[in-house]
Amino acid sequence: MQKPLLQRIHITALLAAAGAAPAGALAAGSPVTTLSQVLADSGITESGYVAASYYDSSGYNTDHQFDTSHDTFQLDQAGLTLAYQPKSGFGAVVDMIAGEDAKIVNAAESASASSSNAFDILQGYVQYVAGPLTLQAGKFTTLAGAEVIAPTGNTNFSRSLLFFAEPMTHTGLRATYAVTDTLSVIVGINNGWNYTKVDYGSKTGELGIALTPDKYFSLTAQAYIGRDPVDLASRKFFDTVATFNATSALSFVVSYDWGKQDASPVTAGGDWDGLAAYVNYQLSGEWRVSLRGEYFDDKNGFITGTAQKLKEGTITVGYDPVSDFELRLEGRYDASNEPGFVKAVSPVTVLTDNQTEIAVQGVYKF
Repeated sequence: MQKPLLQRIHITALLAAAGAAPAGALAAGSPVTTLSQVLADSGITESGYVAASYYDSSGYNTDHQFDTSHDTFQLDQAGLTLAYQPKSGFGAVVDMIAGEDAKIVNAAESASASSSNAFDILQGYVQYVAGPLTLQAGKFTTLAGAEVIAPTGNTNFSRSLLFFAEPMTHTGLRATYAVTDTLSVIVGINNGWNYTKVDYGSKTGELGIALTPDKYFSLTAQAYIGRDPVDLASRKFFDTVATFNATSALSFVVSYDWGKQDASPVTAGGDWDGLAAYVNYQLSGEWRVSLRGEYFDDKNGFITGTAQKLKEGTITVGYDPVSDFELRLEGRYDASNEPGFVKAVSPVTVLTDNQTEIAVQGVYKF
């Protein structure tokens, strides 16, 4: 399908503007070539999306990853991906995002508390494919977790508590070997959790497996082990995701995380674990519903800043009036055994043991 934003860009018009084609060429009845066609003929694929939302919460969405305000309209993400990935030989991927979510990704990648940069190269890597082996060098998204940064890859608007405690991107080297058609093994080395650049020699190792024995079941498991270059301490993390497609309309997903960071002169360290479960059901061709429930135990407060046990429940209803657009309505409730959620910040910070959120999001894909 041709992309609406690109249909208006014509190679013949560009050539005419440069003087390479006569002004009357367009009237000669010759077919018009679009940029989409040029990219397709060269083996380059392009895709993108725009996601915007309004959400209101009882507090400031403490321990949420992207929806971190209180009562706001926002551009969540605008994304564009260009990829040249032949079945053998060299290729490349560039994945760019802009919006409020990009500010948070940038802050994580630079190890800063905040960022005003609303643009991020989410992925940018070269690859080489030789038979069952694929090598990648550059920046790519993490293997960990059931949810992803791009809203088009998730069934809920908000991200899970587990997502908040997981890495988002890595910069380094990654090798994937397809042992069989159903089993792949991944190994890699990178700068650690999210960091695009570090001034120390510390590196993190990556190991993963992806198993898909049939269309009904899939399992991934991944581990990250290394010395965090900012906290100057060893960090270990394990994640696994199991997906069961009961029918073409009904699926179940379970994700489990475990992590531990040693103490150092910079941090007290700590360990954490959590479990998230999803039920996704396609009610009809236009309507779907997704339920998520999870438990997260931040034993020492390393992830959230408070030693606490968290729970959350989310329901999201999706409506697709056309194939390229989805409207999402979501309700979410978070609870803790400790008052760790920020309810108000002025004039005095007020903490509570629960928070609620209602959100509406529109996602358009092209």
